[in-house]
Amino acid sequence: MAAELERTEQVRAKIQIKNPLLRNALSEFFGTFLLLFIGIGIVMQFILSNEKLNTWININLGWGLAIAFTVYTCSKTSGGHFNPAVSIAFLTLGKLPFKDFLVYCVVQTIGAALGSAAAFGLYYDQFVKFAGAYRTILGPKATAGCFCSYPALHVSNTTAFFDQFAGTALLVLFVCVVIDKRNGIPGAAHPLLFGLVVMMIGTAYGMNLGYPINPARDLGPRLFSFFIYGSGVFSYHSYYFWIPVIAPLFGAIFGAWSYTFFVGAHIPDQRETTYVLVDEANQPLKLATDA
Repeated sequence: MAAELERTEQVRAKIQIKNPLLRNALSEFFGTFLLLFIGIGIVMQFILSNEKLNTWININLGWGLAIAFTVYTCSKTSGGHFNPAVSIAFLTLGKLPFKDFLVYCVVQTIGAALGSAAAFGLYYDQFVKFAGAYRTILGPKATAGCFCSYPALHVSNTTAFFDQFAGTALLVLFVCVVIDKRNGIPGAAHPLLFGLVVMMIGTAYGMNLGYPINPARDLGPRLFSFFIYGSGVFSYHSYYFWIPVIAPLFGAIFGAWSYTFFVGAHIPDQRETTYVLVDEANQPLKLATDA
């Protein structure tokens, strides 16, 4: 075991990336790939089994766990955004440089596309069993919903926009709550809490669109599915596709700053109290602080 660990450290010393942006970009790509590989697999298992192997609560639970474990994976590198909406919120809060934001958006979308492609490859036989040679967006054997969101025809694009705005605002608001150091939430608990936030949003506001609340999560798989289903993936429902790409960006900024204005800016700083420890002769030993 010791020798194996030693080899690991040897490899680490040789391949470790020193450039912070490159290191974080690789992390965001890999983390988003993993997130979509798992998450899309959950949706595929739901649809391709005629909703017998998964239920709606399974989808919420599965995505929550996928978020938690993938963020844990990358928590010590990029922090695990995996979502351009989260990244743009961090940009406006001054936590992420503009150049990094642009790079994150690109690698997140590529990672999402490749993650969905890998899930499709793993479930290809199930696609054939479920729908034969047909790949459709609508109908009883429609499978396009395995990849990205397609609202029912009665859901207007206006509703869809505000659905994505509100869902992403909730997501980023609670991300800001969790990471705010004044709230004193231990860093090791952050990824798990992010996963629980996603579960909460899914159980409350998943009915309209399935809560993509992530431009890369929706656009990446949609780009891949274009090669399977054709241009309909973009023209569906009066070109709905732009809504889960744009609306979350505005929602994320609103969520982040609403927390700041309503709560975050008003949390009092903890006062540091200094104590003098003394011995039995009442002689000072050392100073201790209690924040």
